[in-house]
Amino acid sequence: MTTAPSAQRATGPESEPLAPLRHNRDFVLLWVGAAATALGTRVSGIAYPLLVIWTTGSASSAGMVGFAALLPNLLVQMHAGALVDRFDRRRLMILCDLGSLLATGAVAAAVVAGHVWIWLLMAATFVQGSLAIFYRLAERAGVRHLVPAAQLPKALSANEARTQAAGLFGQPGGSVLYAVGRSAPFLLATAAHAVSLCSLLMIRGKFQDERRQPPGNLTEELREGLAWTWGQRFLRCGMLLISGSNLLFQVLSLALILIIKNHGSSAALVGVITAVSGLGGMFGALTGSWWIRRAGLRTLLIGGSVGWALLMPLVGLTGNPLLLGAIFLGAALIGSVTNVAGGIYQVAVTPDRLQGRVGAAMGLIATGASSLGTFAGGFALQRFGTTTTVFGVASLMGLIALASFLLPAAPLPTRPDPAEESATEEGAPAPAGAAAPASHDD
Repeated sequence: MTTAPSAQRATGPESEPLAPLRHNRDFVLLWVGAAATALGTRVSGIAYPLLVIWTTGSASSAGMVGFAALLPNLLVQMHAGALVDRFDRRRLMILCDLGSLLATGAVAAAVVAGHVWIWLLMAATFVQGSLAIFYRLAERAGVRHLVPAAQLPKALSANEARTQAAGLFGQPGGSVLYAVGRSAPFLLATAAHAVSLCSLLMIRGKFQDERRQPPGNLTEELREGLAWTWGQRFLRCGMLLISGSNLLFQVLSLALILIIKNHGSSAALVGVITAVSGLGGMFGALTGSWWIRRAGLRTLLIGGSVGWALLMPLVGLTGNPLLLGAIFLGAALIGSVTNVAGGIYQVAVTPDRLQGRVGAAMGLIATGASSLGTFAGGFALQRFGTTTTVFGVASLMGLIALASFLLPAAPLPTRPDPAEESATEEGAPAPAGAAAPASHDD
C-alpha cells in the first residue's frame, strides 16, 4: 500500500516519523464533525417514533415515518455514490449538513409551535436519510486523502469507534431528551449538524484527486461502479458473506426482544443489552488496527463467521440478561473488527474515481439484506417461535461459516499507476484488477 498523493504532501518524505493522528488537524476536524452529525442523526432517529406515537397514538403513522427514513437506502444510494465521485466531496458534505440542519430545525420549530404533521416528519426523515448517505460515502472516500497510508487502519478504526459511540449514546440520549422536552432531540440534532458544518469549513485538505475529464453519462458511471465491484472476486465473495450475516442478525435482534418479553422483563432491558453490545462494538473498533496487523482480512472474515456461528445458538438457550448481554457484546465486537478490516481493504483497493460508487454498491447490498431479514424474521418468529427460529438462524450462520473457508486470497492493496488512472479518465476501460494486480494469501 502506498501513500495517497495528498497525504504524502501533508506529511513529507516517507522516511520521516509520522505524527500521531491527533496532531493531524484536518483529520481531527473531519472526525469531530462526523461524530457530531452521527450523534445528531441517532438522537433524532429515536425521537421520531417517540414523537409520532406519543402525539398521535398511531402505530401505522410511526411505520410510515420509519418507512420514509429507510427508503433512501433503496432509492438514493447508488446515485449518491456516482455524485460523490463526480463532485467536490467536502462541498457535498457541507451541503448535506446544511440540508440536515434545515430539516431538523423545521421539525423542532413545528413541535415548539404545537404542529406535528406526519407529512412533515416523513419529508424530514427522507431528507435526513438521503443526505446521511451522501455524507457517509463522501467522508469514507475522502479520509484517505487526509492521512498517510500507513495510518489509514488507525484512522478507519477511529471512525468505526465514533460510529459505535454514536449508537451507544445517541439512542438513550434521544429518549432522555424527549422526556425533557419534545423538541429537545431535534434542537440537539440541529446544533450537531451546525458543529459538523463549522468543522468542514475549517478543513484545508482536498478529499479527492484532481478530475481531468468532465463527468460522463450517469447511467454508464453507475454501471462502471457495479461492474468494477463485481469484478473483484475477493470483494464480491466477502460482501456476499457479510450480507448474509447481516440478514441473520436482523432476525436475532427481533428474537432478543421477544425473549426478554417472554421472560417477563421490561423493555428497558433491551436497551441495556443494546448498550452493552455497543461497548463491544467500541472495543472492537478501537482494537481493529491491532487485529489487522496480526491477521489478514481473509483470516478475520473466516474467524468472524465462525465466532458468530458459535454465539448465535446460545441466544436460544438462555433468557438470562447477563448471558444475553455477553453474547451480543461478543457478536458486536466481531462485527466491529470486520467492519474496520473490510473498510480499510475497500478504500485501499478502489481507485479514487470509483470510491463513492463502490462504497454505495456495498452499502446497498448490506442494507437490502437487513431489510429482508427484518421482514423474514418477523414471519418466522410468529410462525415457529423464538427457540426454533434462533436455532434455524444459527444453522444458516454455520453454513455461512463453512462457506467462508472458500474465500479466495485477498489481492494486495496497491494504488493504480497514475498513467493508468489518467488513461481511464480519458476513456480507456479500467481492467477489473487495476487496483490490485498482485495476490497473496494472508
